[in-house]
Amino acid sequence: MSISGKSLVAGVWLGSEAEGQFQAYNPIAGENLAQRYYNASRTDIDQAALQAAAAFPSFSQLNVEQRAQFLETIGEEILALGDELLETTALETGLPMMRLQGERMRTVNQLRMFAQYIREQANAEVLDEADPAREPLPKPETRLRHIALGPVAVFGASNFPYAFSTAGGDTASALAAGCPVVVKGHPAHPGTSELVAQAIDKAINTCGLHSGVFSLFQSSKPEASIELVQHPAIQAVGFTGSIRVGQLLQKACWERTQNIPFYGELGAVNPQVVMPAMANDNAQNIAQGLVDSLVMGNGQFCTNPGLWLVPESAGEFRQAASEAIRNASTTALLTQGISAAYSAATIKLAQTEGVELLAGNEVEQPHFSAAKLFSTSASEFLANRELHEEVFGPAALMVSYRDEEELHSVIASLEGQLTASIHGLEQDLAQAGNLSQQLAHKVGRLIYNQMPTGVEVCYSMNHGGPFPSSTDVRSTSVGAAAYQRFVRPICYQNAPAHLLS
Repeated sequence: MSISGKSLVAGVWLGSEAEGQFQAYNPIAGENLAQRYYNASRTDIDQAALQAAAAFPSFSQLNVEQRAQFLETIGEEILALGDELLETTALETGLPMMRLQGERMRTVNQLRMFAQYIREQANAEVLDEADPAREPLPKPETRLRHIALGPVAVFGASNFPYAFSTAGGDTASALAAGCPVVVKGHPAHPGTSELVAQAIDKAINTCGLHSGVFSLFQSSKPEASIELVQHPAIQAVGFTGSIRVGQLLQKACWERTQNIPFYGELGAVNPQVVMPAMANDNAQNIAQGLVDSLVMGNGQFCTNPGLWLVPESAGEFRQAASEAIRNASTTALLTQGISAAYSAATIKLAQTEGVELLAGNEVEQPHFSAAKLFSTSASEFLANRELHEEVFGPAALMVSYRDEEELHSVIASLEGQLTASIHGLEQDLAQAGNLSQQLAHKVGRLIYNQMPTGVEVCYSMNHGGPFPSSTDVRSTSVGAAAYQRFVRPICYQNAPAHLLS
């Protein structure tokens, strides 16, 4: 399939040089790719949102089986793209083929999971029977159901070109709920976005749906994102990205006449608590495990373990972790912007009083990223709020705590996180009750003796957490419960049976 460089607006591919063009960047080669992409116009964005609104009545009223088949058909069409999709994404992201194959299958399985979920639970209701004989007043029949919100704006993420992008979890859960979707493709992987949009468009035609059910617009201009979330037809927003951009979009939502939900999955340092017995008796294994998790995806996972809380006495652990960092393999970061931000953040850390650069690895090419492990004391960490900030990339800060009281003080100082892990031997975990309770109020997922990288796509998963890890602590962007973001409750009272189909 050929790439046009255009945006898909309700089944029509549009693009004009009047708005300018942009190119994707190959991070491995360190150069722009040849294909040019048209920035979508204000008119394109307006039409995408209006066509989504036009599609909403018919799409939201499809029966569960029709919506489920549509989701499954999207998955089949993504697989039918074959190697062209993988090769395009590899050029745009520098991600290895095995990673891309796995993420593509995860994306297809997300679509299949939501198809299964709505078949099982989309028609669930809570029914309270009428009681005409109740005194002093008769009781009416009431039933609680959920209906779709309306058109949803979804933003592609830089670090997951499939699973959190054009047909990723936000799109899949919104479509499952009966909401048309307008995707703003990430400019780091526009060819990938266009190919996946072609697959969704094919599925729309195969299933005979309104063309406004899905649109993709391409743009490198920040103002295009604001125009989308402020369009009156948009009724909810799904976003995965940085705290700074997420807060700008959330502010734009607040400035609307109509308030709408903004579901932003933002940043986290995902604290890793290494307990004393684990640090002393299993130093080599736990150190290697943390470093392997840190450099997975070149440190660009939202669940990257960026903060390690380690006993002050764990000298062997410090040595093992430093050695593992020096031997770690890293490559280029996904975009020039991410690379520049990572370089600036790590230079700043290295120059911060009370912070020591323990180790870094050698990189193969000048523009590749070096893994870095920094160290500081709990007292320095508590005194300097800047040390709490996420560094997006393969860098971690190890904070040494003297005793249990100081560990609890550090955890109490943390902002909301997506995840935290407790690493402990049996004797550690036997004493970890208070620690577990404290961490549970800081995170959306609490993990024991496993690394945070890797999010299982299943009914019980929660991928969110207290602010700033996400903007709505009650929601998740991974797992079947993500469906609930794009529906709202409605109570039917004394409704005639023929109007409840």
